[in-house]
Amino acid sequence: MATTMEMSGVKSNGKDGIDNMGYQGDVNPAFELESKTDLSKRSGDEAEEPEKRQAWGGQLEFILTCVGYAVGLGNVWRFPYLCYKNGGGAFLIPYVIMLAFVGLPLFFLELSFGQFTSQGPLSVWAVNPLFKGLGYSMVMVSLLIGLYYNVIIAWCIYFFFASMRYPLPWTSCDRANWATERCLDSSEPTGNVSNITTTMSTLTTAAPIDPTFNRTTPTEEYFYINVLGLTSGLDNMGGVRWQLALCLLAAWLIVFLVLIKGISSLGKVVYFTSIFPYVLLTALLIRGCLLPGAGEGIRFYLQPNITRLADAEVWSDAAVQIFYSLSACSGGLIAMASYNKFSNNCLRDSILVPCINCFTSIYSGFVIFAVLGFMADKKGVSVGEVAESGPGLVFVVYPEGLAQMPGTTVWAILFFFMMMCLGFSSEFSIIECVFSAFSDEFPQLLRRNKWAPIIFRGICCACFFLIGLPMVTGGGFYLFNIVDSYTGGFPLLFVGLFELIALVWIYGYHKFKDDIEIMLGKRQLIYFHITWRYIAPLLLLAVIVFRSIQYKTQTLDTIYGLYRYPPGGTALGWLIVTFAIIWIPLFFIGTFCVKGGGMFCWKSMQATKNWRPRDRSDREGTKYDDSLHQDVSTISSGHINSNGTVPPTYEEVESATDYYSEKPNTYATLQQE
Repeated sequence: MATTMEMSGVKSNGKDGIDNMGYQGDVNPAFELESKTDLSKRSGDEAEEPEKRQAWGGQLEFILTCVGYAVGLGNVWRFPYLCYKNGGGAFLIPYVIMLAFVGLPLFFLELSFGQFTSQGPLSVWAVNPLFKGLGYSMVMVSLLIGLYYNVIIAWCIYFFFASMRYPLPWTSCDRANWATERCLDSSEPTGNVSNITTTMSTLTTAAPIDPTFNRTTPTEEYFYINVLGLTSGLDNMGGVRWQLALCLLAAWLIVFLVLIKGISSLGKVVYFTSIFPYVLLTALLIRGCLLPGAGEGIRFYLQPNITRLADAEVWSDAAVQIFYSLSACSGGLIAMASYNKFSNNCLRDSILVPCINCFTSIYSGFVIFAVLGFMADKKGVSVGEVAESGPGLVFVVYPEGLAQMPGTTVWAILFFFMMMCLGFSSEFSIIECVFSAFSDEFPQLLRRNKWAPIIFRGICCACFFLIGLPMVTGGGFYLFNIVDSYTGGFPLLFVGLFELIALVWIYGYHKFKDDIEIMLGKRQLIYFHITWRYIAPLLLLAVIVFRSIQYKTQTLDTIYGLYRYPPGGTALGWLIVTFAIIWIPLFFIGTFCVKGGGMFCWKSMQATKNWRPRDRSDREGTKYDDSLHQDVSTISSGHINSNGTVPPTYEEVESATDYYSEKPNTYATLQQE
């Protein structure tokens, strides 16, 4: 049977990363520190147990929240189009590979990262204070995503209420209110008119028809003109669309009410917002498959084109989609996992949730392309001519298909209600990440009484609403596209790369692995050793380099044609990228300047005393056990303990820890001995 000191765990080998100075290692039983010292009583802040943290009502609440966080609007409007664009069913090959070697490992890393210390994405960087800027970058990315995500939800709310009219308002051209002369009802023939010159015998001059003239559909004009009030470009922002502003206000009010009590209220809502969309997706799939042309649409969606796998852009799209859909590297997973029980099986969760997310993406493709096949069949064109990505798919193409289905009003209401649920389920977790990050970092200010968190959350939601107002102006769609395009690419890739460097290479893979083994009570797979240390960082670096080389000026396809962003728009996009990642070098340089560099800066990369399980009961019997360790200053001071014993010297403890340098490092393993 192992002794108490043997069960405390061990200090990691120095070659695996920088030694954790937050604890002084384990002690050789030969020193018999139990009889010499009593280190269980600590003075100052360390003796105080942190306030009791909120926790999920059950494991199912956490899993559903993670599913809702990962499964969002991108699964419906982005993945199906990427699949069609990048080789159909062949795209699933790079997608699954990127999921296995980048997405799933990072998902598990972030869940275990937050669960170990029960801290948000800012405070958790006690593991490596020099990289605390990564935490701020994560929170800023979440904030940017949350701002534009709620604008999409506002559009969904608008369409949801508009769908309650019969007939649907976008089924015909309402020239009295919003339609232009270019609008063409579905009952009329459509197409492009070009290179046509008409000459009337009664006229002495020819009347040329503008070759750039394109006819538009009622759904296009309804969305771009009636809903968005789209202007000519960024240089003409126009006024605030008051209907959209009200919908945006309603969206932020719902977010505030759901998150008013943190995860205790969020955990109850996700039972509906995370499950009900699958019911509606299934209903829409069954209805879509019964429509003529649905089979052709699904065939078009899945038909593999293996030659596309030779294109590096396909692999880059797969990697970015993994980050986008799993919501990795934006702090939300760390925040959600921080409310778990210390022993929760986060490895199981990190396999289950990404697999559900992958299934949902593929499943959504069937729902979308069944209706697109029906539309193509009715128009007599190929599916590729009606397929579209982004807002155009959800608010133009799919509503047009719904308008042609029997029972159109009911299906439109269900579809946009489903989109609202998908949007809110992600938005709740995104904004909770921001709230919990600052609440954990500044608890004295934001948790001083029961009203402080509510006031803080209310003020934040009000400010976020005001910041989002420019995106519901006439030119807001151009601004929205910039924020969407530049937030979900480079920032997430950079954060993911530096997160792996900070945790796996500087803190040390073996130390982090040992921490996870203390938490889960079992050894980790060699799979994580290979992916965390080598494959994932190399793939992320390759994608960053490729996307930098292949960078193209941002464009946007609108009802007025292809809009090319001016230099000011491109500069704004890169300013957003800079705002998201500038915190990493700022904290690094700031620490270097304050500490003076050299060994002081080196010491800032070592885990502090706050890198440990939050609850004392979870630290017992591990290398973080309070009864086995004390501060270096106390050890080396030569002071006599309250029980009259003399504490060991610093050199004695350091020598003792070397005794265990080659021993197993988990409490669970030693228990088995």
